[in-house]
Amino acid sequence: MSDNHFKYSNSVIALPLFFVWVLWFVYWLQIKYDFDFDENGILPRIFSGLQGIVFSPFIHADIQHLYNNSIPLLILLAALRFFYAKQTYAVIGYGILFSGFITWIIGRENYHIGASGLIYVLVSFIFFKGIQTKYYRLVALSLAVVVVYGGMIWYVFPKVDENISWEGHLAGFITGFALSLFYKTPEYKRIIKYDWEHPDFDPMRDKFMQRFDENGNFVNLPKMEPEEEIQAYYSSNLSVDYTVVENEKNESKPEL
Repeated sequence: MSDNHFKYSNSVIALPLFFVWVLWFVYWLQIKYDFDFDENGILPRIFSGLQGIVFSPFIHADIQHLYNNSIPLLILLAALRFFYAKQTYAVIGYGILFSGFITWIIGRENYHIGASGLIYVLVSFIFFKGIQTKYYRLVALSLAVVVVYGGMIWYVFPKVDENISWEGHLAGFITGFALSLFYKTPEYKRIIKYDWEHPDFDPMRDKFMQRFDENGNFVNLPKMEPEEEIQAYYSSNLSVDYTVVENEKNESKPEL
């Protein structure tokens, strides 16, 4: 697969905007009508708390919590949609479900809310998938994710901040890594334009390279026999096409 695999579409911008708009709309409903959506979050090891697996990413405690999650989602969802278009919806959907379920298993007995679990899914998936492909563009994206969001790794450990759900972060990180292993991407290859780019290229068989010795000094080729010269001439890729057209005096002339 070549670089043409990466194609921009309106969904690269529309998807992140729509997802974040839903988060803000839910928060607006919570403020406008004084709803308490916190009870719809993940409540670990309680059967009724399973509903939070689906609802918790859309629930936030306050405006600061919502804002802190909105910016990374805009960036990471756009990157996911552009570079991993075919895997986008599966990563988002399964990322929410699996990270939520793991949080339900390992989490503290409290309501876990917020889209930070999904953010860790995206960071983990984009980073590990880029490294696995060994393709220069995706590796560069992985390094960019490390530079921008590398500090987030500390929040998958307990007791760093008691006010955050480190369990949700850890669950998202594990889920993103697992999805990067499960979903295969095409084998990315550079388009080969020149003969010397082929892995089996032999410089000793190239006419141009034969004019240089092992030290890089220019040398003249040994004189070839007439039969060899004819064969070399016809083996070249030079070709000329001629067409015949009629002029006004009905005389034909060759045109190059």
